[in-house]
Amino acid sequence: MFPPFVLEGCAFLLPGVWKWQMRLFIAFVCLAVGAHGQVRYSVPEEMAKGSLVGNIAQDLGLDVKRLKSGRARIFTEDSREYIGLNADKGTLVIKDKIDREELCAQLSPCSLHFQIILENPMELHRIDVEILDINDNAPVFSTKEIDFEIIESSLPGTRYALDSANDPDVELNTLQSYTLSPSDQFTLKTMSNHDGSKYVEMVLQAPLDREKQAEHKLILTAYDGGNPQKSGTVKINVRVLDANDNAPVFTQSVYKAVLPENAVKGTEIVIVTATDQDQGPNAEVTYAFSRRSGSVMDLFKVDPISGEITVSGPLDFEKNKQFQLNLEATDKGGLSDRCKVIIELTDVNDNAPVISVISSFSAIPENSASETVIAMLNIKDIDSGKNGQVKCTVSRDVPFRITSSSSNFYSLVTDQVLDREKVPEYNITITATDEGSPPLSTNATITLKISDVNDNAPFFTRQSFTAHIMENNSPGATIIAVEAKDKDKGNNARVSYFLEESPVNGISPSDYISVNAESGMIVAARSFDYEQIKELTLRVKAQDGGSPPLSSNVSVRIIIQDQNDNAPQILYPVQSSGSIVAEIVPRSADIGYLVTKVVAVDVDSGQNAWLSYKLQKATDRALFEVGTQNGEIRTIRQVTDKDAVKQKLTVIVEDNGQPSRSATVNVNVALTDSFPEVLSEFSDFTHDKEYNENLTFYLVLALAVVSFLFIVSIIAILSVKCYRWKRERMFYKSNGQLPVIPYYPPLYADVGGTGTLQHVYNYDMYRTTDSRKSDLKYSGPCSESIISLDARETQTLPHAQRGVKNFESSDDQVRNRIILTKQTVSLHNTAVAR
Repeated sequence: MFPPFVLEGCAFLLPGVWKWQMRLFIAFVCLAVGAHGQVRYSVPEEMAKGSLVGNIAQDLGLDVKRLKSGRARIFTEDSREYIGLNADKGTLVIKDKIDREELCAQLSPCSLHFQIILENPMELHRIDVEILDINDNAPVFSTKEIDFEIIESSLPGTRYALDSANDPDVELNTLQSYTLSPSDQFTLKTMSNHDGSKYVEMVLQAPLDREKQAEHKLILTAYDGGNPQKSGTVKINVRVLDANDNAPVFTQSVYKAVLPENAVKGTEIVIVTATDQDQGPNAEVTYAFSRRSGSVMDLFKVDPISGEITVSGPLDFEKNKQFQLNLEATDKGGLSDRCKVIIELTDVNDNAPVISVISSFSAIPENSASETVIAMLNIKDIDSGKNGQVKCTVSRDVPFRITSSSSNFYSLVTDQVLDREKVPEYNITITATDEGSPPLSTNATITLKISDVNDNAPFFTRQSFTAHIMENNSPGATIIAVEAKDKDKGNNARVSYFLEESPVNGISPSDYISVNAESGMIVAARSFDYEQIKELTLRVKAQDGGSPPLSSNVSVRIIIQDQNDNAPQILYPVQSSGSIVAEIVPRSADIGYLVTKVVAVDVDSGQNAWLSYKLQKATDRALFEVGTQNGEIRTIRQVTDKDAVKQKLTVIVEDNGQPSRSATVNVNVALTDSFPEVLSEFSDFTHDKEYNENLTFYLVLALAVVSFLFIVSIIAILSVKCYRWKRERMFYKSNGQLPVIPYYPPLYADVGGTGTLQHVYNYDMYRTTDSRKSDLKYSGPCSESIISLDARETQTLPHAQRGVKNFESSDDQVRNRIILTKQTVSLHNTAVAR
């Protein structure tokens, strides 16, 4: 019951403007505080309607007015109300007749539970009414008569099973004892089952004699323990048979069998056997289930003739693991024996595991640590033993695994490093398999998305880039576009391009090119010159937009392609305004005689530097030709006396570019076998060209030189005379066997050092004073003979190169390189004038 102060507080109402605002709050407080009162009553069953149960107002400490003002009412969880409330008197009364056996069957104690609800303020009181049993039911047998046929030879002590009576009352009011009358031939023996229930057997006390009494009529009475005591009876008719004085006997008192729960209908379980020592019809035994077997007779059946017990209904190990059957074997004389059949069911793996996902994540970042929990699972199998033992696995191709946290609870965790760029989403199939045979399994699928983190640097589509650009390009020309990709997504995959500032030939790369940060397009910042720089190697960095950003580099090689923007340059013969260079060709030169070789170079490359040589014009085109590839000038016919001594050739050198460029060179050739003739031919040219110079200075210088040469000539003649005189004496003494004096030519390098010119050879001739016995020694022929007339130098230029070679031919070809200066020519002209 409620404390008085609680009830008073709940009935209290605040005046004024707060009255209605506080009522709702107080009602909830009163309901929460007053919902703990509980009253119990006990009433017997079968009470008349309107009978008093109790004064609820008094027991709860409530005023009758409160019941009325609170509109007290009874609430029951079921629709039927056995107890009613009289609010005017504050009492509980019987509203409907109560039958305890109908209400609770054999359950004890039997109680009614309901609540009394009051309003304003709201209260809730629990009422329990216990229904007491009264002895309103007598024991009842299932049949009115029981018939037995007993052979007269039945021995005392033979037992006959009797049907038990049923009394729905409980405790003392239920069935307590049995009596049998008359009791001179038979007595009763009370037996107990395993569940505590009792049954009786009729035991033969004295031998029967069919001739004295062929039939016995007995009354079996069942008594309960009520007050007043009630009873029930059943008639037993015993007919005495003749001769059958042996009862069947089971070979075993207890039969045991093991049966799988999935045994189909008709499956044989066990065969029971009972033997009867009688013969003929008295030995014929029939088998049947005892009436005490109950509901198991719906699941099994026995063949009355063979005693074979088979399955007749569905079995389930999870509901019943064991069955106990009571069988009777009865012969035609009414003798019987009983046995028990205990059937043990074995579990069959007929239930698959059940997977329940308790909680799970739909997405995790790809840098999640190992052992990160993805989902929590509950898995169970209602089978037993190995059939109920479950193994939980995931597919092998996913980076996850299952761990067991406790019995039937599992966790799905990460097992490897995740990579969104490889697999952005997983459909994780979880398989729960029991250990039955065959095993059963259940699958459940969890979808997990992998969110991106910036764990991938940009990478270029190629390991290096190579581009070609023609020289003399315009600034801003596009060279190449580099491309980098990023496996991440969003800002983590947004790539920007930058040029690394590593100097190229001491100059910053930004002076040569620029890179578009968005597209990666590389453009020229200046015009390139192939002759100054042929190749650029620089590095471009690609950086993503992640935090922190990641980057990578690539090497870009820019090759400058040549244009034909340079004309050929003549290296040989050297063109000089101060001197005239002439090539000497003897008039005895044969066809194909090598006059000289034009050497030219082109600073361009490739086909722009491929040179070809052509004879543009010549004094006599029929006399000379120029090699197209090598620039060699050769004679194409025999030189004759009619050909002019002075020949001038103009050679043009062209490259192979588009369009081609060219250069020209003039080559002077002297056709002569004597030096004065060369001087006379070229003197006018030299004299005329230098006519305006200071003639007096050169005349004085020439006179001094002539005087010096005259003195040197006198000394040379005297030396030669002495040498020849000594050689002649030695020749006569040795009979003409003079030793050969070896000659070692001077060592000179190739002209120009380019390796394109042939070696220059000079001829030296030696003779004795006696023409009758002359020894000749020839040096190798010179491939080029050059006359160089230098207006500024007074000294003879050194020979380009000399070599020694012996010839056996009788024709002598002497080629000398002669330098005629302006002063020498002038001196010669003066001498002639004198």
